[in-house]
Amino acid sequence: MDIEERLRRTRRWLWIVLIGLFLSGATAFPLEIEVRWLLRALDPLAGQVPALVDWIERVHTGLVTAGQDYPFLLYGTDWLAFAHLVLAVAFWGPLRDPVRNVWVVQVGMIACAGIVPLALICGPIRDIPWFWTLIDLSFAVGAFPPLWFAYRHIRAVEASAVEASAAVAAGSPATVDR
Repeated sequence: MDIEERLRRTRRWLWIVLIGLFLSGATAFPLEIEVRWLLRALDPLAGQVPALVDWIERVHTGLVTAGQDYPFLLYGTDWLAFAHLVLAVAFWGPLRDPVRNVWVVQVGMIACAGIVPLALICGPIRDIPWFWTLIDLSFAVGAFPPLWFAYRHIRAVEASAVEASAAVAAGSPATVDR
């Protein structure tokens, strides 16, 4: 596979992550409205998945109560949303120059790995139901593979560039297509 194809594939994988981060951030601002919509959508399934509906109802009640009585608590979710948007912006670097900005991809993979202990430790402390912890863990499962594939392509591009530089330095023609 040649360098240009690897770079195209890298950028495709990174776009998946960037769009996911942007959507996660943009949708974290109007939580109360979204949870109300989700509750309405799940209403017909209340008899089939009562634990899920009860949990979503509890979350909605908490958001409404916090919004009315303690609106400053929701400021934390505003910062969560902002952080997702900032992380999405950080991925513009690897989109522009993947080799130089590979560290952003590495940080993303580390963050995905960090989701696992956070969800498994803090979920029970905060009385998060197990099925919701699995949903939280799905963010790591969903984001890590595209980051890993992008990382592998970036490292292959980097290796090809090093190989080509060594060939030029040695005075022989460089072959960069693989």
